[in-house]
Amino acid sequence: MMRPSAFVSSLSALSFEDTFNPYSDTCPVHDKIGAPAQRTRTLTAMLDAAVNCEVDSLWIGRDLGYRGGRRTGLALTDDLHIAAHARRWGVAISRPTKGQPVAERTAAVIWKVLDEIEAPIFLWNAFPLHPHETDSPFSNRAHNANERAAGEDILSELIVLMCPQRIVAVGNDAAKSAARIAPAKAVCQVRHPSYGGQSEFLAQIRSLYSCHSHSLFE
Repeated sequence: MMRPSAFVSSLSALSFEDTFNPYSDTCPVHDKIGAPAQRTRTLTAMLDAAVNCEVDSLWIGRDLGYRGGRRTGLALTDDLHIAAHARRWGVAISRPTKGQPVAERTAAVIWKVLDEIEAPIFLWNAFPLHPHETDSPFSNRAHNANERAAGEDILSELIVLMCPQRIVAVGNDAAKSAARIAPAKAVCQVRHPSYGGQSEFLAQIRSLYSCHSHSLFE
């Protein structure tokens, strides 16, 4: 079985046109010196922690966004939640980007409900890099078929590495990938929180984990 360090090395070697690999690429605008190496160390440390515990579930999104994972190197996590993500795995971390912290809407909803759940949950994406439009690095696009195939190979390795009890697919793209590569796993699809899906997503996750909102209002 592949070790976390080898897994991250394989991930760092991925390269596609019009994508940003946060584990090997440096953003000339927002990254601190040594940012790719820092993101690599953080992910490796989190994987080391995850493989040494019983992971309840693997949450899978679509791909990294320019306001979130492109900066942090962590799926479904923006600058405002990077410290909370690290604490869940007992990892010391500092932000790899400079300037004011940047928020991402999807990450805010994800972490709103994660704060209510104590179970060990690992966050990932069907395509683990940031795909962007040509000549527009700070944009988001859906990954293509070749990128999806590479991402699913990586995702297959990750599932073998940490053996989660179940998979939570956030959105249709993630659900399709999970169904293709892990047909024997318990896969639960939930609504993606973007484009008006926030309330449904929160209700589905709270039902799945038997948790309740701390507020009367979303």
